[in-house]
Amino acid sequence: MRVLRYFLPLALFLAVAAPAAAWEPEAFSLEVLVNGAPLTEYAARGTNYIEAIEGCEYSIRLRNQTGGRIAVALSVDGLNTIDAKTTTARTAAKWILGPYQTVTLDGWQTGSSTARRFFFTTEEESYGAWLDKTSNLGVITAAVFREKVKPMPIQEPRAQKRSRSSIRQEAGRDAPSAPMESGERALGKADAAEAELSDDLAATGIGREIDHRVQRVQFEAERSPAAVLELRYEYRDALVKLGVLPPSYAHREDPLDRRERAHGFEDIDFAPDPYRGGRR
Repeated sequence: MRVLRYFLPLALFLAVAAPAAAWEPEAFSLEVLVNGAPLTEYAARGTNYIEAIEGCEYSIRLRNQTGGRIAVALSVDGLNTIDAKTTTARTAAKWILGPYQTVTLDGWQTGSSTARRFFFTTEEESYGAWLDKTSNLGVITAAVFREKVKPMPIQEPRAQKRSRSSIRQEAGRDAPSAPMESGERALGKADAAEAELSDDLAATGIGREIDHRVQRVQFEAERSPAAVLELRYEYRDALVKLGVLPPSYAHREDPLDRRERAHGFEDIDFAPDPYRGGRR
């Protein structure tokens, strides 16, 4: 039974000494798998889409192509896949991948040794609807963080002696306000108002229970993500409506119409003879 690692923001104790190298675009990847095969991605409208298949279970494959550890805040429908919370990427619980490691996550982590499968369903039947968190249905987001580099020790110059009056003057000054944090990306936003849910649009449900053991590890992440990857998913009709797929993909023949057009013979003829006409 495999053991995957994750960390919570409170467990920040370790750091590495090697400097962080620049990342190439393909240094990290996010894929959605059905029956072990990745779904085709369609680039459109400034993002990437995949076609959801109603009722099918799916998995999410994360790949680290760097020589260092990374932390990944992974959300489905705006809900963290470890604890189902809606937070910023920086404060979220994260999956830890070792150098050049690939992991496949099959569902929502419901305990230290169990998970429940992801599967495509409707908005009304989604896990988000059950939790009353439906503002971010239809999107899978991975925010990737490098491990924080420990500064090299240097010798500080000997401090000059200061008079007591100068110390009192400095202590009386107003402390500058902390700058606003930049580079944070929310995994999901709280619902501003209850929205009417659709039974025609895709969302993710929480399905059957599977074995999935995890443990907490120590990891100190940089303040801002080095990469944010996003996949949106919709059923085929919605992809056509959005212009992601051409209209020809939308045609779905009614089974009853097909049956009504059925007949036994194309025409009245005999079975072809392969020995006639010089063909053997």
